[in-house]
Amino acid sequence: MSYEPPTPPAELQTNIVDTLDDCSPEILREVAQYAKDLAEYREREERLDEAEEDEIKDRPDDLPDDVPSRATITVKEINDNRYYYWQWRDGDRVKSKYKGPVDSDE
Repeated sequence: MSYEPPTPPAELQTNIVDTLDDCSPEILREVAQYAKDLAEYREREERLDEAEEDEIKDRPDDLPDDVPSRATITVKEINDNRYYYWQWRDGDRVKSKYKGPVDSDE
């Protein structure tokens, strides 16, 4: 540890440096912990935003807005007719949304 005061980062605003210079060691440690926690929070938010952007990029073109990208297509037969449904799990329940009829050519 040096006997000289530390040099603040050039990016740090002068008013912040002046405020920190007036703080006690205890307050400086609390500010340091807060700054660390805030940095981790913002990094986590950035990762979540990137994950959401990736999810949006990976969405099929015909996926409705109210259907999550993890949904899969299933075929249900009703009265001898076959239909496509988007299907996904929401907690303990399985939800479905109608997509359209299955072509007879398939």
